[in-house]
Parts: sequence; structure tokens; C-alpha cells
Amino acid sequence: MKNYMKLSNGIAVVTMLFTSMSHAADGMVEIKSAHSVKDTITRFESAARERGLTIFARIDHAAGAQKIGKTLRPTELLIFGNPQGGTPLMECAQTAGIDLPLKALAWEDAAGQVWLGYNDPQYLTHRHGAKECGPVAGNLRKALDGLAGAASK
Repeated sequence: MKNYMKLSNGIAVVTMLFTSMSHAADGMVEIKSAHSVKDTITRFESAARERGLTIFARIDHAAGAQKIGKTLRPTELLIFGNPQGGTPLMECAQTAGIDLPLKALAWEDAAGQVWLGYNDPQYLTHRHGAKECGPVAGNLRKALDGLAGAASK
């Protein structure tokens, strides 16, 4: 009976995880947001600024599509970072610079649900053959998780 309860609780946890995450692209963390795309990125940007991160650009992909007569559901990208976070990753693998500065994407899916996504730093260490940079990736992931939580809740 105890094993059944453990299994049941484990299944419940996995089910909750999958209901709050979409089918993420390789290496991308995706979480549901309780806010509009614009508000999600604004909240993310504010949290990033509060933590001393530099905001390099904010891109409204839907507005870009509109300029060429196309329609795209709300989709906004924020490019941000800090040399203190990115440089250690590039010290392990300089090619990681292609994935830096960091980015966060908010979009609305066909059902109207807003999502917030970002590259998993652990995936980046794998992509660039820098497994020794796992602790650096872990620190970056904690920071990104905190920013995403502030933006999406």
C-alpha cells in the first residue's frame, strides 16, 4: 500500500509538471504565464533591471509581422545579460557567445495561453561541449528561474 501511495504521489507530481509546461523545443524551458505577453515581458524586464542586468533589446515580433501585412499572435523577445554571468560560460566554451546575451521569449499559443521560455543554460553547456561548466550553468538557471517566476506568476 505504501508503494502504491508513493507511486500515486509521483504520478501526481509529474502530471502537475506537464500541465504547467508546454512541449518545449530542445534545450528550452517553457512555463505558463498568468499575464499577457506584453505584461509578462514587462515584468521580466523589470525583474532583470532590479537584479542589475543590462537590457539590450526588446523585440515585438507581432509588430514586425504587421509591417509586412502578416498576422502573428503576440510574441515578444527580450535580450538581456551581464558579463558576470555570461563570461564564465564563455571561458568554458567561447562558442557559447552565439547564445549570449541571454534571451526570454513570451508568446501566446493558438488556445490563448501565454508562455514564457528561455534557453536552459545546462543545454548550452552540452551544445558547446562545456560539461565542466555545469556549476556556472546551474547558477544561470537559478537566476533565470527566479526572473521567470517573477514574470509569470
